[in-house]
Amino acid sequence: MGLSKRLTEKQKRFAELLVYNDGSRDAWECAKDAGYGPGSDLAARVASSKLTNPQQYPLVVHYIGELREEARKKFTVTMDRHFEQLAKIRDSALKKGAFSAATNAEVARGKVAGYYIDRKLIKTGKIDNLDREQLMNKLTKIITENSKIIDGAATEEPPRKLLSKDSVDEIKPKEPKAQIKILKSTRKLDKAKTSQ
Repeated sequence: MGLSKRLTEKQKRFAELLVYNDGSRDAWECAKDAGYGPGSDLAARVASSKLTNPQQYPLVVHYIGELREEARKKFTVTMDRHFEQLAKIRDSALKKGAFSAATNAEVARGKVAGYYIDRKLIKTGKIDNLDREQLMNKLTKIITENSKIIDGAATEEPPRKLLSKDSVDEIKPKEPKAQIKILKSTRKLDKAKTSQ
């Protein structure tokens, strides 16, 4: 069986339903609505799978691609089209006496034209983002909290717990084993000399 050279009405209907319901309906639902497998969901699922396969139905897949491109061009937002739509909304709202909606549409048109600029300030804890008054308050607080250190009035407290009964000068860090043996032998010599 060779490939068909023309789309059938059912195939066109499936492609159109698939593109125009894009995202809101599954392909098998579009196939069922187009007339494929009206009594069976399974038959509609198989038909939709085959119809979207470019090896089996290249004309249908090509037609779906053309419809999607056409829809993309039709619904593409351009500045002119957007500006025009907002003007239509404004005019319609004015005719109905909905002045708030008309004002909002006109403000939106102004934003598109660049007459309004939304400026947002995001502040974090960095000092660069503080204004002068906030900075001065922060500096004053730091100075008052640390005045003893800044003025040199801080007193040194004695250590709370001694590590050894010996004086602090005699406490030495641990040394490698080889050096300890040498130190022990020199200490024995020192003791021997002092005892003489």
